[in-house]
Amino acid sequence: MGSFVSQPLEPVKDVAPPEVASSANPVPVIAPGGPAPPAEAPLFNNCWSCRVLSGSGLIGAGGYVYWVARKPMKLGYPPGPGTIAQMVFGISVACWGVVILSDPKGKAFRTG
Repeated sequence: MGSFVSQPLEPVKDVAPPEVASSANPVPVIAPGGPAPPAEAPLFNNCWSCRVLSGSGLIGAGGYVYWVARKPMKLGYPPGPGTIAQMVFGISVACWGVVILSDPKGKAFRTG
C-alpha cells in the first residue's frame, strides 16, 4: 500500500537551451546612426470596455476598502492609525480607477 506522496520522486532532467544563433536566422545588427527599430505595441490594450471594466473595478474595490474601515467608526469606536491608513488606501485605489477612466492613453501629457 502506498500513495503517490509516499513514492520516491524522480529527478527532473534539465532541458538544454536552444541554439541562439544559427546561419539560417541571423540576428540583425543596428548601426549607431541608422534608423531606430519600430516602437513596441503597448502592453495593455486601451479599449473603452477594458478601461470601463478596470476603472469601475478599482473604484468599487477602493470604495469597499474605505467602507470596511469606516464601519467601526459608525459604531462609535475611535479611529486608530491603521483605520486612517486603510481609509487613505481605499481612497487612493478609487482615485486610481477614476484616472484610468478619464485618461485612457496618456493624452494628458504632451510628447515631442
